[in-house]
Amino acid sequence: MAITHASFVTLPVSDQDRALRFYTEVLGLEVTADRDMPQGRWLQVAPAGAQTVFTLSGPGMGRGSGGAPREKGAGPGSAQGIMLVTTDVDADCARLAEAGVLVQGPDELPWGRMASFADLDGNGLMLLTEKEGF
Repeated sequence: MAITHASFVTLPVSDQDRALRFYTEVLGLEVTADRDMPQGRWLQVAPAGAQTVFTLSGPGMGRGSGGAPREKGAGPGSAQGIMLVTTDVDADCARLAEAGVLVQGPDELPWGRMASFADLDGNGLMLLTEKEGF
């Protein structure tokens, strides 16, 4: 196996423009791709300089060959456990709360300080400030 990194993580959303505003204006991510494709709009965002990007997959995207529908349970809000590493989880949680996002935590854990929240469609995200040496 010669895998070097993950290319993208799909986040199923109900409204790509609304999701784009959340991911860029609230989370501070940058647009890395925004193209019209035969299946719909190909929209990706990422932290500056990241190798792995997030595909904000709207209606019509995520279909297999021959136009087969998405797998059952892969609709908006079905992505869970997406970990975002930050240098200041407390400041980021305060910023999310100011933007009206419900945040759980942060909590002190053996591997660092961690909090969780969801995007506008219910996709589950976590913030982690890693503990040194862990």
